[in-house]
Amino acid sequence: MSETPKFKVTVDNITIEVPAGTTILNAARMIGGEVAPPAMCYYSKLKDSGGKCRTCLVEVSKGSEKDPRPMPKLVASCRTTVMDGMEVKNITSEKAIDARKGIVEFLLLNHPLDCPVCDQAGECDLQNLSYEHGNEATRYEFKRRTFEKEDIGPYISLHMTRCIMCFRCVYTADQLTDKREHGILERGDHAQISTMLNKALDHDFIGNVIDVCPVGALTDKTFRFKNRVWFTKPLDAHRDCPTCSGKVRLWMRGEEVFRVTARKDQWGEVEEFICNECRFHKKEAKDWVIEGPSMIARSSVIAQGHYAGNVGTKASPILIDKVIGKQPKFLMDIHEVSDVNKPNIHLSEIEGPAHSDDFNKK
Repeated sequence: MSETPKFKVTVDNITIEVPAGTTILNAARMIGGEVAPPAMCYYSKLKDSGGKCRTCLVEVSKGSEKDPRPMPKLVASCRTTVMDGMEVKNITSEKAIDARKGIVEFLLLNHPLDCPVCDQAGECDLQNLSYEHGNEATRYEFKRRTFEKEDIGPYISLHMTRCIMCFRCVYTADQLTDKREHGILERGDHAQISTMLNKALDHDFIGNVIDVCPVGALTDKTFRFKNRVWFTKPLDAHRDCPTCSGKVRLWMRGEEVFRVTARKDQWGEVEEFICNECRFHKKEAKDWVIEGPSMIARSSVIAQGHYAGNVGTKASPILIDKVIGKQPKFLMDIHEVSDVNKPNIHLSEIEGPAHSDDFNKK
């Protein structure tokens, strides 16, 4: 058998050799870092996923060695395969960055501001995408779409108002279960994820729709409102499970297991799908063999309080880019923009409770 030919592709001025048939997105992921475009609907573990959200749009400035003409429009990197000699621009393309901002604005049109109460906060792909590419305010002036609450079973909570229609959960249910138990109803702006006749989702592997959801549309009822993910400590663990691999991630606080999820890779994708027994019914530390702390990206809020080797002193303070892994978007001195808490006014010298008038005195 002949070997798969190798193609050279350049992404943001970095050249890499990949097998023929590789998509631009996966080629960029082989390079890693910010070169890899974000993806809200593509999932490498699910067949036919991708091409829905358009957040992975890139500019192809050179089609190939044989045909060096640039592609006339931005292309979805998750659906476009590389050609030999192709040159792609992601973070170096103003067109791609501007288009991504527009896509994020569309994704947020109907998305409610539920972050303060959403269990997905702290590990939400839409939060990260909005931070990197979102605008300060929305231009949308119309009423946002809303849906009636629907009960889809004892373990999974469905919030359709938060759904961005990535269809990951539908692909997961279709490919992991014997029969599809939920899907897409209606069309256009009336489309929604639902079950026919309010049927409960009760398959042994249906809990994986929680892990693949990039937002807080599908959440774990057994973890609902119990804690914030950044207050828990993720630990890799395993057990002898007859149904699945039994390799999971425990989210613990002290000796208490708050929730159980599948382990995820650096792109936020599940490494191995787990069963409902492991996810919902094994909530005690004695049920698991704990391997050790999970590897969490330094830029993630979940890693707060768990930094290793960063002890700051007055002589060598911790720099913020060392803590969060990158430079912050905004740096602001509160004393320069606010009349409150001026450094020249000592609160201890104010008689009685501090009032705004105290800071306006010259």
